[in-house]
Formats: sequence, structure tokens, C-alpha cells
Amino acid sequence: MDLMDVTRSIFTLTDEQEAIVELCDTFAKEKIRPIAKSVDEADSGSPVDLFQEAAKVGITDFMIPEQFGGGGYTDLFTQCLVQERLCWGDLGIGNFLCSNGFFADPLLVLGTDEQKEEWLRPLTGDTPLYTALATTEPGAGSDAASMTMTATPTEGGYLLKGQKVWISNAGIADQYVVFAKTDPSQRSRGVSAFLMRSDAEGFSYGEPMKKMGQRAIQCRELFFDDVFIPEANRLGEEGQGFLGLMKTFDASRIVLAAAATGIARAALEYATNYARERETFGKPIIENQAVSFRLADMATRINAAWLQTLQAATMFDQGKPVGEVAAMAKLQASETAAFCTWAAVQTLGGWGYSREFPVEQWMRDAKLEEIEEGTSDIMRLIISRNL
Repeated sequence: MDLMDVTRSIFTLTDEQEAIVELCDTFAKEKIRPIAKSVDEADSGSPVDLFQEAAKVGITDFMIPEQFGGGGYTDLFTQCLVQERLCWGDLGIGNFLCSNGFFADPLLVLGTDEQKEEWLRPLTGDTPLYTALATTEPGAGSDAASMTMTATPTEGGYLLKGQKVWISNAGIADQYVVFAKTDPSQRSRGVSAFLMRSDAEGFSYGEPMKKMGQRAIQCRELFFDDVFIPEANRLGEEGQGFLGLMKTFDASRIVLAAAATGIARAALEYATNYARERETFGKPIIENQAVSFRLADMATRINAAWLQTLQAATMFDQGKPVGEVAAMAKLQASETAAFCTWAAVQTLGGWGYSREFPVEQWMRDAKLEEIEEGTSDIMRLIISRNL
């Protein structure tokens, strides 16, 4: 099942879009797939060498505006095409290679031209910096408005105090966007956003967290002990941080839907090829209705998830409100990824449970898509509130 054929049946891609899709397809096949298993097994950190290799061909900064040195593919539609191709290779690695886009989103929404020049240009070129977005706290995950980390005004800036957890790229990131309360008496209206470098005094982080899947992305706890942030490093006005965060979530949920669809497609392809070759009772198992119907369900759900993702991306690029459709796309795609990776394991039977085959890893990796950037329960809450 080639999702690019599905895409081209509805949309006309530019030559530039066709070129970057081909680039990412080749990179996923030749660079990501060969190391995916070893990265997962090692569970020892992110593949930074691969990141630098991807940077040299323009994959890590394609989403940064040209005026700041990036590839200029600022539309979400193209970002989804890229994410799906890379995450077919490996979900964790694909998300890691595009992680600077998550840092860039709130900066592009709230930042001044001077801030964008200072903080985005280092993410471009052959040796880009690494970045992280610091939102989640031990007691504030999906309910980001309930964060308790504070940013107390002081002479010339703010003092950040508190803790973050489950922060992707923590420990390797050179630059962070940090969300904290400048007015703890308020919920969302008290949240502000700040730019911070990793060498800030009073900033530290814990050991890498041991995770079920997506081990290519290193996560750690962050600790802020009166970390001084100059006023010039505040993004937007005080209290605008939550607005920037929600707009970031609108975009990131759609991109993550594309990522989830990529791993779902990988699972379908692998399970289908296996079912054609594996024989029981004198015939390929794909000729058994139970198996063929399961593959049919996988294909149908993937097609639906991809079309919903492209719809949400198109609406986002048109400047339309996308909170509900972004939630729908992420819900559909993340649960499709969970189903399809489960179905691939089921199709392989005992071999699917073995670490010799990639589907057991894909099943572990896919689970995170139902949790990060808002759980499936939160997506259903957003959708139901719009009914």
C-alpha cells in the first residue's frame, strides 16, 4: 500500500515536494532501517551521528523558514509527507530527526524576528544544534494549564524554579523552550514561555528514563533551581505561553498523526509479505480468511488515518481552526498504529513475539502515539466538546 499514490490521487504535489519525499524515502530505507534494531536494543541514547548525516542532506531543518537558513518547507502538508516517510523507517528515529521542528513551532508563533534569527539559525546547516520543548511536569501532563513551575520576575528577567519530566532530547539539547507560570494564581492565562540554553546556571537533569519504546529519543527529568532567564528570552508577552503551546499542539498533533501512519504502513507491509510466504496446512496463511480480513482492516484504517491527517494539515495551512480535526487525526492515526502493529504481531504469531522480527518493537513504539501530545482520552474530550 503506497500512501503517496493515495496522496497523488487527490493532491498535485510540487516538484520540490516530490523531491523531498524521494529523499526521505531513500534515507529511511538505506540509513534508518539498517540501524533501527541496534538503536532499540542498545537503549543508550539518541543516534546523533545519524542526525548529523540527515542534516547534511537537509532533513533536520527542512521545516525552518528560508530566511533563517532552513529548507523553507513551512507548510504542514509537506511536513506530514516527510514525517510519514521517515517514521516508516523507524518511529523513534523519524521523530528524533524532525525534533527541531517542535522547538521551532512556539518560536515561530510568539517570537520576534530577532529571537528567530538568534535561536533558529543555529538549527540549520551541516552541524545543527539539538533542541527540546519543556512542558510536562510530574503532576501536569495532558492538563498543561495546571503546571506548577514558576517564573518569578526579578531585575532584568525571571527566575525559573520547578521540575519537568518526560522531556525529549533532554541532556543532549543545546536550546530549550520552557513553559512556566508567571502568575501562579491563574491557570492557562498565567503560563509564559521562555528560551533557555543548556549551560544556564541552576539548570540540571536526571538520568535517561527507561522506556517501553521509541528508545531512539532520550527522555529525562529537568530541574530548575532559580535559573535566571533574561527578559529578552521571553517569548511573547507574559501569559501568552499557553496560546503558543496550544497552537504548537495543533501542529504537532497533525505531524504525529503522520508519524503514526508511517509505522502503521510499515506494519501492514511486513505482515502482508510474511502472510504471502508463510505456509500452514499446505497454503500461504494469507489465503486464510481470518488473516486476510485482518490485513484488510489494517489497510482500510491506514487509508482513513492518512486522509484525515492530510485534511487536517491542509486546513492548518489555510489558516482555519483545526483543534477538533487535529484531535481527530491524532486519535485516528495513533489508534490505527496501535492496532496495525498489534495485528502484525498477531499475523506473525510466535515469531511476532520474538525480538528477531521488527514488529514487536513497532508494537512497543506505537503505544506512545496514544499518549504523547495529549492522550486518546484527551483527544476524545476535545472532539466531544465540539459536538
